[in-house]
Amino acid sequence: MTSAAGAAPAADDDRRNTSDAAGMVILGACAAWSLITAAVHDGRPEGVLLAVLAVAAGYAAGRVSGALLPVAAPSAGALAGLGLTVRLPHLSPGPEIGTPLGHAAAAAALLTLSAGAACCAAWATESPALRLALRVLAAGIAVTAAALGAVAGFAACVAVLLGSLAAGRMRHRGPGIAGLALSAALVSGLTWAVAGNRVPAGLADSLEGRLTRQRVGLWQDALHMARGDAVLGVGPGRFGELSGTATRTLLSDGKPHSAPLQQAAEQGIVGVALLAAVFCWVLYALWRTRRPTPVALTAGAALTSVAAIACVGNALSFTTVSVGAGLLAGLATARPLSYESARHGTDVRAHGDRQAL
Repeated sequence: MTSAAGAAPAADDDRRNTSDAAGMVILGACAAWSLITAAVHDGRPEGVLLAVLAVAAGYAAGRVSGALLPVAAPSAGALAGLGLTVRLPHLSPGPEIGTPLGHAAAAAALLTLSAGAACCAAWATESPALRLALRVLAAGIAVTAAALGAVAGFAACVAVLLGSLAAGRMRHRGPGIAGLALSAALVSGLTWAVAGNRVPAGLADSLEGRLTRQRVGLWQDALHMARGDAVLGVGPGRFGELSGTATRTLLSDGKPHSAPLQQAAEQGIVGVALLAAVFCWVLYALWRTRRPTPVALTAGAALTSVAAIACVGNALSFTTVSVGAGLLAGLATARPLSYESARHGTDVRAHGDRQAL
């Protein structure tokens, strides 16, 4: 009995180490592929490299702070994200792209991550009063999104809050993680279908009215570039100079406002595969984490919502969003030191029992 109990934590540690190693390999491959495609097409990989560094730094910070302060760290992260969005609504210098393009998507993503962090902190605490206060904070973040006019952010925050409450009733996280992966795939597939004119006419007109003709034009340009060089793309940072829609736009940031389509256009099908691999790695890490199932599923819901926003917006071009996504993933996969202390005590007692025998 004792040996079996001791073997289970060891197996968990091995899977956790494998997950961490896989994540670092995938992020390293993203950086390396951006350099390769940039060298072939004289591109500018700095944006991709900065995003990779931001995710890695956020993930490391989340792992450390989540281990030391499993409740205070996500609570502080939620307040910081809310404060950044309210005090710095544009999040970065540059041309102000009209809603729902550009900064609006970044604000929606940051508020969604903040709501997810607040809900994760609520599940991490054992105090009923503090748990209620943190859920009220998450609801307040959703209200703030509505007040700022971030409709997508409001919808995503409400979805995260409701999903977090539902996660408390789930005994197994596997089906929930699979559902999140399927949801992200469906949103991404719809984006590709709209860009390729593969949706019914009535639905296409409705979506174009909501997405704006400018964004649909950018998506179509990106898909055209991807078909021109499916393996390498046109090179990182070159979409703006090659897109007819972008060059005709008075205020353009040179982005297609869709993460998977931007990867396809600038880094080919390999870039898309690497982007999908990063998301799958995060979901796998949440599936294998020893944190409670509600914490893992809440973080997964928030990160999936951000992925959906990134499919139809420009969220991942902002460093604050990349850092926030990595931070939330790290917080949700960190192992609090209290867990380690309890496990160490169990191991010591088991060793004493063996000695007594």
